[in-house]
Amino acid sequence: MSDEIVFYTNPMSRGRIVRWMLEELGQPYRTEVLEYGTTMKAPAYLAINPMGKVPAVAYRGVVVTECAAICAWLADAFPEAGLAPAFDDPARGTWLRWLFFAAGPLEAAVTAKSLGLLAPADKAMQAGYGSFDSAVDTLETAVAAGPYILGDRFSAADVYVGSQIIWGLMFKTLPERPAFQAYAERLSTRPAAVRAREIDDALIAAAKTV
Repeated sequence: MSDEIVFYTNPMSRGRIVRWMLEELGQPYRTEVLEYGTTMKAPAYLAINPMGKVPAVAYRGVVVTECAAICAWLADAFPEAGLAPAFDDPARGTWLRWLFFAAGPLEAAVTAKSLGLLAPADKAMQAGYGSFDSAVDTLETAVAAGPYILGDRFSAADVYVGSQIIWGLMFKTLPERPAFQAYAERLSTRPAAVRAREIDDALIAAAKTV
């Protein structure tokens, strides 16, 4: 059983969220860069994640996939980083709520809108997100008071929710509301976020020269 954190990713993927989380932890980790359609679908990696997608993290014999789950698991695995409320802390409910709201209803609504597949109004009750507007309005309540999801306390929820908002503003899949813009600006300047971007951007640049 290895104490090494192994991070499977591609710099042009949601792995960028986990890279930021790992940089916030401040723990050493080893990166395994996989390529779409080849090493991601190779038997060695399919044994780790049968879906053949990144990111994934392996640590002490445990493999975790799905970005929100990875962020939550790493925060609990390294409590000294202070990125998760303790199990008996009332704030933990809020922390979990917004992590999984962003991973569930929010991402589903954003994806459906981007693909032109939003549920029609008469079938909105069948969709977990209800409507795109209600999902976005709900997201705004999570970040409007600020500065972070847990008030003055930065946490893994901000890594995940913040990534969704930063990308949503960048790719125009979320409206440019002042609360979203202010939150994204606060998070984007964090030293760990800057380091993570620089690492992944360097990997992209290096791949272009090969």
